[in-house]
Amino acid sequence: MESLIKFVQDEFVTSKDFPEFAAGDTITVYYEITEGQKTRTQFFRGVVIQKRGTGASQTFTIRKMSGTVGVERIFPLNLPALQKIEINKRGKVRRARIYYFRELTGKKARIKERRR
Repeated sequence: MESLIKFVQDEFVTSKDFPEFAAGDTITVYYEITEGQKTRTQFFRGVVIQKRGTGASQTFTIRKMSGTVGVERIFPLNLPALQKIEINKRGKVRRARIYYFRELTGKKARIKERRR
């Protein structure tokens, strides 16, 4: 059964070439929004909280601050509306899922930049 699912995903799901990123990185995701007959491109810039899943079912969560309110959004990696992903900063964190980042505010909420 698993081999059948893998075969269908390999054959029919189109994968786009996005850059490699990990938790702690600050990225900008450009995606398409359809409003009635019009389509427009919108972006969401924030810190990657987690990446989960493998293959066609891989998702990633981004968190940004909108004023004083934290906003999180989950994007599937194979979403057809995704146009491009830009990496703005590479962050240095010790965990793959930085849920503790949700409670941090002010200077504590900064992530050190990883050297290249």
